[in-house]
Amino acid sequence: MSDDFDNLFPTGATTRKGLLSAFGRRAAQSVPIPDLPGGRTPEDEFFDEEPPDHVEPLLDGEDFVAEVRESNAETGMHIWWLGQSGFLVQIAGESVVLDPYLSDSLSPERLRITGLVAQPEQLAFVDAVVSSHSHADHLDPGTLPGVLSGAASFVCAAGIEDLAGERAGGRSPDASLAPGEAEAVGGFVICAIPAYHEGAPEAVGYVIRSGAYAFYHAGDSRRVQGMAEAVAPHGVDVAFVPICGVNGVMNGADAARLAYEAGAQVAIPCHYEMFRDDTAGVSRFVAECVRLGQEYRLPRVGERVTIDYGY
Repeated sequence: MSDDFDNLFPTGATTRKGLLSAFGRRAAQSVPIPDLPGGRTPEDEFFDEEPPDHVEPLLDGEDFVAEVRESNAETGMHIWWLGQSGFLVQIAGESVVLDPYLSDSLSPERLRITGLVAQPEQLAFVDAVVSSHSHADHLDPGTLPGVLSGAASFVCAAGIEDLAGERAGGRSPDASLAPGEAEAVGGFVICAIPAYHEGAPEAVGYVIRSGAYAFYHAGDSRRVQGMAEAVAPHGVDVAFVPICGVNGVMNGADAARLAYEAGAQVAIPCHYEMFRDDTAGVSRFVAECVRLGQEYRLPRVGERVTIDYGY
């Protein structure tokens, strides 16, 4: 009995939502799971989804760029998913791109199934480009030289400065950040958050703030205690969380819990539908968001999501 009681509580510091989430998971785990033929579980039955053959962006090319540029004068935080873990976020007329993969540089080993939202050079107008770690779908040699061909600042995780410069076509990073470190880039303040990703010990997430708006980009990571606790004090409006559930990355349920425990107002999933061998459906993520009461959005690639408080 004492062991069961002890296991109710996460170890170390946690957020209030983290404690409530732990109680909820414990209650769910106490419900008997019925047997299904072939040793399958209800989770397998309900959440298995075949990846699509091809994903077409809602907007791409010049149409996509035009929408981004036209949003400059509008209030709020404007978000576009670029595919995989890539996002373009615009606040107060300034834009930051995170982990863009706008090429097919990993072919033929890994063929992309999502169409390009834009050519890298078409995004050279952005103000900052940020990379979470060294894996090529987050630090892409086929993308970085193009998006950095304008005047954008370049930020990467600490410890990979030489590799980042090489992948960017000889352009050295303007800043490299370890967990807990921060850098002001134009109107953005970029703070590195702990992440835990196999094969990338340098991996970090980021909380980025501009004025009243803040968002969290988890990068690639397992969900580990301490991540939500590092994000919660920032009061983020949106959390971008990976859901593929393979190669040392959290699954959809853990992604929803991370967003909830971090206190994000809205959760947006990523790291899926880019490669056939490294994807997941969104059902597990959605189901856990519903269970927790976590607001979420499921944008298509190239679709705008706006958080607007009127300023």
